[in-house]
Amino acid sequence: MSQRTRAGLLALCLLAVLWGTAAFVPLPYVTYYPGPTVDILAESDGDETVQVTGHEAFHGDGELRMTTVYVSRPEDDVTLPELLRAYFDPDAAVWPRSSIYAPDETDESSNQESEVAMLSSQDTAIAAALTELGEDFDPVVEVLSVTPGLPADGKLEVRDILLEVGGAKVAEGQDVVDAVDRAEAGEPIPFVVQRGKKRVDVDITPEQVDGDLRVGITPGVGFDFPFQVSVNISDNIGGPSAGLMMSLAIFDTLTPASVTDGATIAGTGTITPSGEVGPIGGIQQKIAAARDAGAELFFVPADNCNGIGGVDPGEMRLAKATTMHRAVETLSDWAADRDATLPTCEDSAS
Repeated sequence: MSQRTRAGLLALCLLAVLWGTAAFVPLPYVTYYPGPTVDILAESDGDETVQVTGHEAFHGDGELRMTTVYVSRPEDDVTLPELLRAYFDPDAAVWPRSSIYAPDETDESSNQESEVAMLSSQDTAIAAALTELGEDFDPVVEVLSVTPGLPADGKLEVRDILLEVGGAKVAEGQDVVDAVDRAEAGEPIPFVVQRGKKRVDVDITPEQVDGDLRVGITPGVGFDFPFQVSVNISDNIGGPSAGLMMSLAIFDTLTPASVTDGATIAGTGTITPSGEVGPIGGIQQKIAAARDAGAELFFVPADNCNGIGGVDPGEMRLAKATTMHRAVETLSDWAADRDATLPTCEDSAS
């Protein structure tokens, strides 16, 4: 064997070792794949997903599907083969980790943030639907999450309305933070909350956590609605991006006529209490998921229009969504005529 041949074989062996090592080295990227879609008008375990108490509810045919994305978690080790698989998948995407997660974000903190965002999104979705129906309601400060093991655990509950903390009335979430900050370690703080139709008084003693006093709740904006509405989505699904579709499902449930005309409608978009539709992540993967679920119409938030280039919607029509009101009008036009002119991302005006 010549010296050149031996050198070539050695180089090939070293290259194989390098490629083998690279295949297992975590890289600072995140992968996106189409996730499952969920029909918000469907039943779950024998009960309607949208539950209404104190107002007549109407349940018909058709589907309103929220869309999801499979995203690698903050602590996942994403390797080169996984990145290459996503890169060459037309329905997948690869993003730098720094553009999706904070440097110190963990699976636990990401899950908690996602759960809080979903709970808040449900409240704003109800508010947007009731605004569209002309109902009046007042904003309140409510408990969005309770951290297990911290002082409020077992004393306060998610969706408790915070009336007073430390003897002071609560007008905004910062009032709760300020009341806890003013307390002394080991000193009980009186909380007054509204739980359903009951007034509840509890004393909670804050603890030091990372140098700050904490009781273990996340306060946020909620609403005192004229009747009870809930959207029972699986705990495995989080984030705010289902706001628009939840609003449409609530609106459909509270009105006699079906907005779907018996068809399968999908979409995405955050929502504000006044009905403004906002952007989301993973728009191409959500369009692919809706296409594969057999949706005939998909709502694209206006601010995501620049991100749908190259996506294959198949036979599904894409309609631009700017507001809850405009989305209801779009559904009405489409139900009357499947070939109707609808707002699209190519339009210069909404």
